[in-house]
Amino acid sequence: MLLLSLVLVVLDGAIANVALPSIAISLGAHPSDTVWVVSSYQLAVLVALLPCGALGEIYGPRRVFLMGVAVFTLASTACALAGSLPLLVAARFMQGLGAGAMMGLAAMNLRTAVPQRMLGTIIGFNAMAIAISAAAGPAVAGAILSFASWPWLFAVNLPLGLLVLACGRFLGHMDGVKRRLDVPAVLASTAMFILFFAGAELIATAPASGAMLIGCSILCLLAVLRLERNTRTPIVPTDLLSDPGFRVAVIASVACFTGQMLAYVALPFYLHHTMGMTPALTGLYMMPWPIATIIMAPIAGRLADRIKTAWLCACGGGLLALGLLIAGLFPPDAKGIAFLIGTTLAGTGFGLFQTPNNRILLLSAPKARSGAAGAMQGTARLLGQTMGAISMSIIFALVPVGDAPSIALVIAGLCTAVSALVSLSRARYETVNRR
Repeated sequence: MLLLSLVLVVLDGAIANVALPSIAISLGAHPSDTVWVVSSYQLAVLVALLPCGALGEIYGPRRVFLMGVAVFTLASTACALAGSLPLLVAARFMQGLGAGAMMGLAAMNLRTAVPQRMLGTIIGFNAMAIAISAAAGPAVAGAILSFASWPWLFAVNLPLGLLVLACGRFLGHMDGVKRRLDVPAVLASTAMFILFFAGAELIATAPASGAMLIGCSILCLLAVLRLERNTRTPIVPTDLLSDPGFRVAVIASVACFTGQMLAYVALPFYLHHTMGMTPALTGLYMMPWPIATIIMAPIAGRLADRIKTAWLCACGGGLLALGLLIAGLFPPDAKGIAFLIGTTLAGTGFGLFQTPNNRILLLSAPKARSGAAGAMQGTARLLGQTMGAISMSIIFALVPVGDAPSIALVIAGLCTAVSALVSLSRARYETVNRR
């Protein structure tokens, strides 16, 4: 059930991109405005993660998780029925709020449902399910749109959401911890993410305005830290970040996902502009990365029970960096052999990094703070992906489109190399939890 909920969240983030042209025509909207169908969802997830993690700790993870599923399902119905772009964007924002609760509390529910000795393996299956969903998103959207209109992309969530709700009683029960939710800190953290996201959207087209908004988001972060300086369980989990293992895993995750998103945006442009491939062939050449991740993620989960996660993450980040540098630096050949080798290595490294890093993020936190740990895991991923998208926008603004993909792949390789080095620094104080 938890796997299905994560599949719903990730799949819904991936399928909307494909439908944007159809949505623009159907609703009579300008194509540039339809981007908010995607952006509003991502922004809402980012805003919801940390507060929902706190709510899960206060009221119990099962209750808040299922409330998130209910909001997600109802909002999906609203998306399918939306008759205008503003209504669709608003419904997508509500859908993202529900998705944030689901994503943020999946890890906390996992710790109540699975014995600790099995967590590495189950986290591996989680990573595999997320990789499959992200890879399958465009294909699923294309299949649905081939015989139905775009509202069905959201309508299919209704039976799946109801199934997750019906199975909710099988989730383990964990009592909440009585404490007060710091509303001013929640509002400040919400403003922080909204300003950061808005600044990221503007940084390439209006650098001064974008930089100002990002600067204001930093001020909001400082305000949150000041508001919660005497709090034992802060919304921005400084108590968890004080643990070296958790802190290093968060930094490594942000660096890795920055490189991953930078590469994911650059790869289609590389195949189209540098190698002259058709869209169909581009999609085919994009497949080795997710396939390699799908294969490696559960293997990495089993290895994490026997080998230090610092070594696994360092090896994974190193392979990811090597693969991206091969794809970006090697001269393109007619069959794209170097590209295929590079992206296969990158996918293998990504799977090897992601599962052990997620494991350390979850297990470094006390069980009662699993909500904050899961929320921080999702926040690190989304922050990294947002920074990757910002970087790609800046590169496109500064460099000719024919050169931009190769430069982006090299920068992505350097970012993931940083994640490998940061992960390696954790080895000196990490122990292995053997079965």
